Amino acid sequence: MAKNPARRSEDGIVATPDFIAVIDGSTSKSRVRCWHDTFLGRHSPGELAMLTIAATIKSMPTNVSCMQFCQAASLALRRRYIKSLLPHLAQHPEDRLTASCIVFSRLRRELWLVGDCQALIDDQFIDNPKPYEQELAQERAAIIKGSPKPWEHFLRDDTARQAIIPHMLQCMQQQNVGYAVIDGFPVAERYVKVIALDFQHHQLVLASDGYPFLCPTLEESEARLATQHREDPLNIGPAFMATKAFAEGNDSFDDRAYIRFNI
Repeated sequence: MAKNPARRSEDGIVATPDFIAVIDGSTSKSRVRCWHDTFLGRHSPGELAMLTIAATIKSMPTNVSCMQFCQAASLALRRRYIKSLLPHLAQHPEDRLTASCIVFSRLRRELWLVGDCQALIDDQFIDNPKPYEQELAQERAAIIKGSPKPWEHFLRDDTARQAIIPHMLQCMQQQNVGYAVIDGFPVAERYVKVIALDFQHHQLVLASDGYPFLCPTLEESEARLATQHREDPLNIGPAFMATKAFAEGNDSFDDRAYIRFNI
């Protein structure tokens, strides 16, 4: 579901007989265009990354491993890049097509967390957040709380987020160095979480980070999101803190995707 009702979501869900996945395409923070879009229609960089990885999952062999998936998805994104700009992209991660994802493999009975995504295994919460995200959220919150401007200003024009963008771009230099994503370059394997599940019955929930409070049902998760919107639309804490607000006219502060299933 898109945060802005007038735009398409950059998050997506894939469900095949062998794999179930949630893919979170990253909203671009760059004006540099380094890729070809061969899908019909015009897509944002985040949506293009999501669609490319979704197509990869749909074509994967049943027995593929987590790292084989990471390599295939990364290669699929790399093929979208303009070849002459690959040296530029090697030095500028902020200009890459980027996505996080969480994948369930039916055959291997594993969950693969590549980047910033979240899950429930029965009542156990699991995530794999970016290492700098909370620090940036705290920086933004401090700017808002210390500003003489009314808080309504930041709902219309989030200048506090704009102020942390340079720090955010600096942190993105650690992309596939200090944390893992899929971006067309080798995935930092040590930051990918692989969770093996036993052969007992389990209920799984997979979701993107557009849900600040992940619950066992979609209705509960949406209700908690609505409460957050009502009580703290700027997302400056204490219950939840983020690098962006619920902008005026938007349903949420971020795109979101949610799927629940039993194994």
